Amino acid sequence: MLASVCPAAGQTWELTEVPKPVPGPGEVLIRVHASGLCRNDVWLTDGTYPFPPIEPAIVGHEPAGEVAEVGLGVTARKVGDRVGATWIQSGCGSCDHCRLNLPVTGITGMNCDNPEMTGLTRAGGHAEYLVVPASSTVLLPDELPYEMAAPLLCAGYTSWSALRAANPQPHERVAVLGIGGLGHLALQFSKACGFETVAVTRTPDKHEVARELGADHVVSDGEALAGIGGADVVVVAGTSYEAAAECLAGLRVNGRMVLATIDPSGSFTIDPSRQFFAMGQSILGATHNGLPYLVEALDLAARGAVTPHIEVFAKEEIAEAVDRVAAGEVRFRAVVTY
Repeated sequence: MLASVCPAAGQTWELTEVPKPVPGPGEVLIRVHASGLCRNDVWLTDGTYPFPPIEPAIVGHEPAGEVAEVGLGVTARKVGDRVGATWIQSGCGSCDHCRLNLPVTGITGMNCDNPEMTGLTRAGGHAEYLVVPASSTVLLPDELPYEMAAPLLCAGYTSWSALRAANPQPHERVAVLGIGGLGHLALQFSKACGFETVAVTRTPDKHEVARELGADHVVSDGEALAGIGGADVVVVAGTSYEAAAECLAGLRVNGRMVLATIDPSGSFTIDPSRQFFAMGQSILGATHNGLPYLVEALDLAARGAVTPHIEVFAKEEIAEAVDRVAAGEVRFRAVVTY
């Protein structure tokens, strides 16, 4: 089969012939039709993060396709099922975290001693075929094309989980900081739920598209957010924790800020002059908070309430796709077809 392989950290991804995987007990073989290209995929291969211990190095954690083969004991999936897979497959089952017997979520991936993760510890989705545990897949709505489903498997899953973690109430206002791969979806999710929604972005040429996506207001930073009355919820969908900390200026009393992304180099700090202790505010973390949330996100997209904005690349264009994601030139999510 053909796969997009990164030979070593900092090197150019190449489309290469590699052995086709075989599903083991409890696993399914997926014929990948579309795979989202996440910024984390780039950071895993450009030296920002440790290079994944996979040989060959095939990353990617937003694969959408159809089941081509099922392993021994699989009953919940069958050949021909349209499915998506996420980045966290399972925990080790024996470490202190796993002994809590919590559902397998992104929290497992960050806290288990030896998690199995698509595109991080096991071969990922940037290939014609992929093997994953059947339990880590979700069925895709028939109305949702593979190319549109792919970015929802991480970016959509993350942004919807963040909004759900904040638990906004009907009368509250939601702000989304950073209108990119996650943020353009978080903004739409908020509007689909009927919330007054503010887009916060320092990029002037994103103001109009933010309004087209449903933003009731568009501001440039936390002070400007405060200037229009603030927000009860701030979903941090950008990768700057400095910008997130600054946006606390626009968080209302008893408000919730949800950190839903990774800043690979910065730290989130609270300015002591803001008297955070007297505001009743909460700083929350959210990741992939459980497959039921992913199903909800997929359903909203299938019903047309949310539409990922994607740029599609053929597998032969993988190097160009990686370069454009690295440069921040894609609006808003790159998807590679296989």
